[in-house]
Amino acid sequence: MAVSFYSIVVDAHDLPSQARFWCRVLDWKVLFEADDEVVIGADKDAVPGITFVPVPEEKTVKNRLHIDLAPDDQAVEVARIIGLGATRSDVGRRADAGWVVLADPEGNEFCVLSPKNSLID
Repeated sequence: MAVSFYSIVVDAHDLPSQARFWCRVLDWKVLFEADDEVVIGADKDAVPGITFVPVPEEKTVKNRLHIDLAPDDQAVEVARIIGLGATRSDVGRRADAGWVVLADPEGNEFCVLSPKNSLID
């Protein structure tokens, strides 16, 4: 393959705090940390990872790209992730949707889906 999915880059104000939140959500670890970049992942050789970079501006609109999480038990994971510091986010989700929209501590939306067996179920 000529190209592979390497990392998602997330703009952030408090890079270490965002990295710790997502490490707890995903059971990942901090792989690299500097003032201008924090990289997390399951392992240094496991891709993709998430890279946090500093930005001066505040988030003002809904994300155009977001992370979807596929848990074994949606309700249990939603409660656990809220306990880690996420909040529920109302971005116009249909009442019968099979996912729950949350926001990380800096307001970046992500979804906790119903359990999945493949990318197309």
